[in-house]
Amino acid sequence: MTVALDTDPEAARPAIESANPSHPSLIDRAHLLDELFGIVNVPSGVWIDERGVIVRPPETAYPRRPAFLDRQVPPDASPRQIAATEAVRRLRVDADTYIAALRDWVEHGSASRYALSPDEVIERSRPRSREASLGAAHFELGQHLHRSGHPDAAVPHFRESHRLDPANWTYKRQAWSLVDAGQGPNDVYAGDWLSDVLEIGPENYYPALEMEPLERKRKH
Repeated sequence: MTVALDTDPEAARPAIESANPSHPSLIDRAHLLDELFGIVNVPSGVWIDERGVIVRPPETAYPRRPAFLDRQVPPDASPRQIAATEAVRRLRVDADTYIAALRDWVEHGSASRYALSPDEVIERSRPRSREASLGAAHFELGQHLHRSGHPDAAVPHFRESHRLDPANWTYKRQAWSLVDAGQGPNDVYAGDWLSDVLEIGPENYYPALEMEPLERKRKH
């Protein structure tokens, strides 16, 4: 199952229709998956077995090598377009490793070396601090106000969610996209996608995959 995180269903529709999935493809307008699973960026994958038990918490989940890693700079590109192209080419994406692990789990189930124990899932899951909890509440309020037709009233809550949980990219990207589809510089929020990515370093935008079970890593 795939789930798009987007307040506006129409913003997610082109990507879903282009993929033409044969599996259920949903749109989470309230970002409930963020709260339930601790998702802070997309695409993220969560492995849940037939018993409804999580065997891998959220991690970067590209189904194939994304085209943006091989994108070339157009000859007439602006300085910002050049910077954006160079930044996305530096994003850390290891789709081959992830898909190989996923297929191993599909084939071997609980015997897969990539299926984690409940203790390992908890250890790898993102803890929620008091600030992150408050950030989630402000983001939810912002979402509710925006969906209810009060976009200006939503802005202070989105801003506060960014301040309280600055590592949560779904909060930032959702708010930015509501004022600029390209998530570029705007007069509403302090940051934008490119500026914030360059600040932390594109290679840090997605955390490295940790496919090796923790117990096996400790033994090594």
